[in-house]
Amino acid sequence: MKIATAPALSEDIRTRDAVARSILENGPSTAAALSEKLGFTPAGIRRHLDALVADGVLEAREPHSALVRGRGRPSKVFVMTDNGREKFEHSYDDLAVAALKFMSAQSGEHLVTAFAQSRADDIERKAASVLAKSSKKLESLASFLSEQGYAASVGPRGNGEELCQHHCPIAHVAAEFPQLCETETEAFSKLLGTHVQRLATIAHGDGVCTTYIPNLNAKLSTKEVKQPLTAGKAR
Repeated sequence: MKIATAPALSEDIRTRDAVARSILENGPSTAAALSEKLGFTPAGIRRHLDALVADGVLEAREPHSALVRGRGRPSKVFVMTDNGREKFEHSYDDLAVAALKFMSAQSGEHLVTAFAQSRADDIERKAASVLAKSSKKLESLASFLSEQGYAASVGPRGNGEELCQHHCPIAHVAAEFPQLCETETEAFSKLLGTHVQRLATIAHGDGVCTTYIPNLNAKLSTKEVKQPLTAGKAR
């Protein structure tokens, strides 16, 4: 029986932490993508992924249909569970929530709203330069959001399309302050030049943040689209 030495265990812990943090920061990832990004062998990555799944930090899922290309069985993607997210983000989220609550209590909720708007303006400003270079604005927005760690994809829905964000770096903070989601949705509307509907959010407890973008050349059928979350519920 081979017994792992202390240095080997320490190295395993550091590698496992790097794998988990990569998924936390970049969103759902396959074993192959993690192997290439982190420079570990595929077999080594899978061993750490299996351990993280067993510990409840990660969950293996089938990839979103919009992300599947080519033939053959698609590789599973590994996503951070709520339990895993809490382990890595809890202290940072607590600090952010405490700071915004203090801001609201001391100076008024309007400052929290102003902060949310400032964040949305920053997203709009950075994304605008990317969208300006492409005729496919929605796909370009999804690519930009993926680079920011939201693991975004685009797919058809009813008489339009839906923008899915499979990861949200600020989910726990947005659960306390829905203004962050609301102003982000408004930024998407401005960038795409059309009204959009936020149908679901990770902060509200849904698995994916989903935004519906109607096709301006078609008549929107309200029966085909789930009613959007109200401002009081979309968190």
